[in-house]
Amino acid sequence: MAEAISKRRVPVILVFVAIGVVCPWKCNGAFTPADNYLVACGSSQNVTYEGRTFIPDLAQPSLLFTRGSSVAVNSNSSTPAPICQSARVFTGIYSYGFKIAQQGRHWIRLYFYPLSVASYNLKTASITVITDSFVLLNNSTFGNRSDALLFKEYAVNVTADTLTITFIPSNKSACFVNAIEVVSIPDKLLPDQALAINPSAPFSGLSEVAFETVYRLNMGGPLITAQNDTLGRTWENDVKYLHVNSSAVNVSVNPSMIKYPATMTNEIAPNWVYATADAMGDANVPVNNFNITWVFTIDPDFKYFVRAHFCDIVSKSLNTLVFNLYINSDIAIGSLDLSTATGNLEVPYYKDFVANSSDGSDTFTISVGPDTMADITNAIMNGLEILKVSNEAKSLDGFASVRDILPETPSSSSRKIFIITGCAVGAFAALAMVGIGFCCQAYRKSKTSRQGHPRIPLPLYGNSLTLTKASTTSQKSATASCISLASSNLGRFFTFQEILDATNKFNESLLLGVGGFGRVYKGTLEDGTKVAVKRGNPRSEQGLAEFRTEIEMLSKLRHRHLVSLIGYCDEHSEMILVYEFMANGPLRSHLYGTDLPSLSWKQRLEICIGAARGLHYLHTGAAQSIIIHRDVKTTNILLDENFVAKVADFGLSKTGPSFDQTHVSTAVKGSFGYLDPEYFRRQQLTEKSDVYSFGVVLMEVLCTRPALNPVLPREQVNIAEWAMSWQKKGMLDQIMDSNLVGKANAASLKKFGETAEKCLAEHGVDRPSMGDVLWNLEYALQLEETSLALMEPDDNSTNHIPGIPMTPIEHFDNSTSMIDGGNSGTDDDVEDAAASAVFSQLVNPRGR
Repeated sequence: MAEAISKRRVPVILVFVAIGVVCPWKCNGAFTPADNYLVACGSSQNVTYEGRTFIPDLAQPSLLFTRGSSVAVNSNSSTPAPICQSARVFTGIYSYGFKIAQQGRHWIRLYFYPLSVASYNLKTASITVITDSFVLLNNSTFGNRSDALLFKEYAVNVTADTLTITFIPSNKSACFVNAIEVVSIPDKLLPDQALAINPSAPFSGLSEVAFETVYRLNMGGPLITAQNDTLGRTWENDVKYLHVNSSAVNVSVNPSMIKYPATMTNEIAPNWVYATADAMGDANVPVNNFNITWVFTIDPDFKYFVRAHFCDIVSKSLNTLVFNLYINSDIAIGSLDLSTATGNLEVPYYKDFVANSSDGSDTFTISVGPDTMADITNAIMNGLEILKVSNEAKSLDGFASVRDILPETPSSSSRKIFIITGCAVGAFAALAMVGIGFCCQAYRKSKTSRQGHPRIPLPLYGNSLTLTKASTTSQKSATASCISLASSNLGRFFTFQEILDATNKFNESLLLGVGGFGRVYKGTLEDGTKVAVKRGNPRSEQGLAEFRTEIEMLSKLRHRHLVSLIGYCDEHSEMILVYEFMANGPLRSHLYGTDLPSLSWKQRLEICIGAARGLHYLHTGAAQSIIIHRDVKTTNILLDENFVAKVADFGLSKTGPSFDQTHVSTAVKGSFGYLDPEYFRRQQLTEKSDVYSFGVVLMEVLCTRPALNPVLPREQVNIAEWAMSWQKKGMLDQIMDSNLVGKANAASLKKFGETAEKCLAEHGVDRPSMGDVLWNLEYALQLEETSLALMEPDDNSTNHIPGIPMTPIEHFDNSTSMIDGGNSGTDDDVEDAAASAVFSQLVNPRGR
């Protein structure tokens, strides 16, 4: 094998620009599209662009129809490409009809360039484009890029013999298009299933959605145009998306050396994509958290299909390159050994994922970094595709559906109207009595159902209630994959109509959040009780296992610091859970990313204590055995109207080891950035994994920044490592929230930092139990409250200090006694007095 050529990024890119390289090797492929429409809209002659010939729209021999009002315009002025020299301007709704020879996935590619013409100002055009089923563009404008070619690429599954593309002007203005492509795609190019991220689970049903290509990158290589891709795709260079340019170097081999396996062809990606790559800028650096990160801007309201392309063109022997792939803050592939996955070097490999944006942000990150167990510290990526996935409204731009956008048009035949009217009248006469009888029966059934299911409190152990026959009957309508709710004793049974009434028919204005399971809405019951309604997505398998786990867990748990389940609904193939409403939302929204008022230090301590109590109950007080939450993070700690903290989201929870075991062996799940490194390496789960995650939460509370932020400098990406480095220097106050400076007791802060440091110990045996964590946080709160009490003008006693547990829990630092450990917080007289006051109560039980 020829040795991979490694060069620094800037010189390589300059060479590409200087010699005008596009792609010196054409990709050979046998795929011939059954449908191949290349349309030059408004043109009077054929147009050659990127090696392909576009035919004028009105001269297309196979175009099924065109209808509507339009004007062809042309310009001789300079344009970005020959395809932009003409356009068809629409003054009303206009449709192109394409006859489809072979149903299946098709590219729909649209070209927009606002020509300067006398009659229309195309730069201000607002463009809406729909197909028979999907919204592609909705009131899209050029904004600040009115002098650039706007290219849009979509992948739509056509299931009829005709594809209609309709252009709709907005606000009585004109819209336009310069060129259209409708081209068949190989059946196997886009799958029906991919791996969902956070939580990790299969995501199926992709054949029913539409895609929009948002990014398609050739890592470490030049621009690849449609002329050099058998499927007419464009692959751009990745340099402008790199977070840190120096983090990567270009590597390349001769494309002829790429060996496609029998299971794939160059239709997945050209050999030039696999022949170039980005590798670590400083391979074999000792820093474990070194990675290459690409940052993208996306619409946070959509899911994204991500395809990562790899090919080991850097190794000289098998099993030496092992690395990790991250999507946002979550691990997508761990310990990827390309030579093991492919059986050889220089063999293409790709993996598909479905992911959301990170916590509603418009930033999407992809990273590769070395695995800690690898012999050689390096990581590579060859290519990347990010495609937007259509939403529930079948839209790729907003939330309006085709039915919402396209107004109904009157029938073109009076005879059809008479036939339809006559049939309707006859049918109405025949069905009127049946309908009335059905409504009466439904009313009686609904009334009986409401009376037969009063609100029942959730049992602690899930074995104290027997649901009525009505709930058992309705359970039969649920999907086969759902658990039997009737045997889970989940409290009150809600009819689907009650859920619709409570959420105003799932009004989007009441949406609280979106997850892999579906959506969460704010609701109001008939008695005025506020609730949170979690509605499972019937069209997706994503999160089903986690959804089931949450049901099973919450049927056994009841605690003041765990979010309570009120009831459920399983009618009409729906899987809906109803929870108590947490008025102040997730803890994270009060730390950063919103305009909410800053929390005081005392409030933060009380919130952390509440969450710790909930986790302590899971680890020690729950029925049967230990329960490990496995996804402790600030978005899963919710606050009620009084800022009482409650732990939520038990979808990844796991029953802990039995009394004769030390751990549970299980696949790694959780949120990257909060993930216990020992659990990640050994796949051995213990309750100490929750303790580590809670330590990250403590640092997040103190520093008010995300647990993982790839856009920060390398040493600051991981909050656990960054904050620990300051904590070990005794300078944690240098990175704390500026709103806390001068407003928190120094001894309390010191104890808080020590507690977080112990939680973040590398090995689980060195971490405290949640009971120890709880005790030390309560102690930090005592220091803070005592300091506040001593600052009062008339304060001359310790009576202001709330009571603390009668039986002290053993301090987790075995090398330091409780008294000695706490009395070293500060030299300040006030702080010493505060600590002394607390210790006097610890030593003398009567003082409590």
